[in-house]
Amino acid sequence: MKKLLRSVTMTAAILGISSAVATGASASTNANVKAKATHKVVNVAHRGASGYAPEHTIQSYKLGDKMGGQYIELDLQMTKDGELIAMHDESVNRTTNGSGQVRNLTLKQIKELDAGSWFNEANPIYAKKSYVGAKVPTLEEIFQTMGSNKNYYIETKSPEIYPGMEKKLLKLVNKYHINKNTLLIQSFSKQSLLKVKRLDPSIKLIQLLEFTEPHKLTQEELDEYKLYAYGIGPNFETLSEKFVKRAVKNGLQVHPWTVNEISDMKRLIKWGVTGMFSNYPARVKFAIQEARQEK
Repeated sequence: MKKLLRSVTMTAAILGISSAVATGASASTNANVKAKATHKVVNVAHRGASGYAPEHTIQSYKLGDKMGGQYIELDLQMTKDGELIAMHDESVNRTTNGSGQVRNLTLKQIKELDAGSWFNEANPIYAKKSYVGAKVPTLEEIFQTMGSNKNYYIETKSPEIYPGMEKKLLKLVNKYHINKNTLLIQSFSKQSLLKVKRLDPSIKLIQLLEFTEPHKLTQEELDEYKLYAYGIGPNFETLSEKFVKRAVKNGLQVHPWTVNEISDMKRLIKWGVTGMFSNYPARVKFAIQEARQEK
């Protein structure tokens, strides 16, 4: 019995919920929103399982897989010698023990950096010795390690400072026979997405959006997105049910970012989002399961 309780408590810690909810004792009263999942909701592991492991490392991607992430989300930067690497920021300062802009560093220099120790210091509850010395992976290494049939959700970051990024990306996609039926490429840059579309019209594109206040989608905006995009990726904080339903009604996928609390996840599922990004893919999996049970 003690082993069972420990297991439940550990699961609850991973999900970020109380042990009472995990055991079902107060699940119905804890949920502020009863979300009815009558549609498919894609679980995107944001930078891998980045709430539990150092972001954009192989460890994080593998953990995201284990925790129910259906897509591996990658941010691309390009080194001084033209190699595509997985990193969110334009500089290595935040997520490694180094400093400098990615575009001013060679791959060899970046490979000498520790991309894991910072996470242990910032997140002692999830710290692991194996994260110390973690390396920044190249896109090629990710494809080699995770395989051609994984679902990849790739962002072209700061494409305006990395000429040729889109062409290099698609070259590797083709080299490793990545499944284009599920591959999604996203960007805040419409021009970058249009470049991808010109190079390979078969690729599904997601237009990333960021609003500072609630936004009312116009039909003109929707018609424009539909010309080139499979869906849109807005920040979730300013979303409304009307926004979500209008976009979905117009045939667009809606994948908000970055949703880390179960209450928010359940509300968005109720509104009809078709996917979401989270640093905690296990929580998304839990929220989706809860929503299905409440049908």
